[in-house]
Order: sequence, then C-alpha cells, then structure tokens
Amino acid sequence: MIRILLAEDEEAMRTYLARALENAGYDVVAVDRGTAAIPYLENEHFDLLLSDIVMPEMDGIELAQRCADISPDTKVMFITGFAAVTLKASREAPQARMLSKPFHLKDLVLEVERTFGLPSSARI
Repeated sequence: MIRILLAEDEEAMRTYLARALENAGYDVVAVDRGTAAIPYLENEHFDLLLSDIVMPEMDGIELAQRCADISPDTKVMFITGFAAVTLKASREAPQARMLSKPFHLKDLVLEVERTFGLPSSARI
C-alpha cells in the first residue's frame, strides 16, 4: 500500500484530502505544518510527500528539500493556490509534481496514480 504524508495547514482541506486519499486506498498520515512532518520522515517510510506550499513555520519548498535529504526515495507533490509560488517551487524543486487549487479530488487521485505509474482507477 502506498503511504502518503500530507502536510496541509488548513484543517478542513487536510481532513478532506486525507479522507479522499484513504477512500482511494492509500495509507495517509496528515500533519498541520512542515515542522510536524519532519519527525515522520525521519522515523517512518513514505512513498509520497503531498504538501501545501504556503504554511507557517516551514513552507512546503523547504519541507521538500528536507525530505530529499532525509528520505531521497520519497516522491514529492505540491498543492497550492498561488501562481507565483508555483513558479518558485518549480525552480527550487523541479522534480516535484504540482497541483493547483482548486482541483477536483479525482484529479488528485489521478495525479498520485500517475506519479507511481498505476493504472487509472479514480472513483471519487
């Protein structure tokens, strides 16, 4: 089973995304900020870090850079509603996938499936 570490500071969005990913068959651990994600990356295996970019304490770009150091095999996908932030993220973490808000949950699941080369089965 694919394990996803979700870092999203907005509680409603975090709950919504975690539930959708779990319903799609993924094992999800959700945290409310980048600094809370670091201990999980250090102590557990995750296949994907799904992170908002704009968060307090540690933004998603810095979190992705730390993830690359701690767990280089973990893939990274950003979610954001800010176009300018998307450009910065593309420069600083070019290997990361990007999903711009607003998006449909089906699109999120399809993007996760593409990331891991899985056959498309989004039923959300």
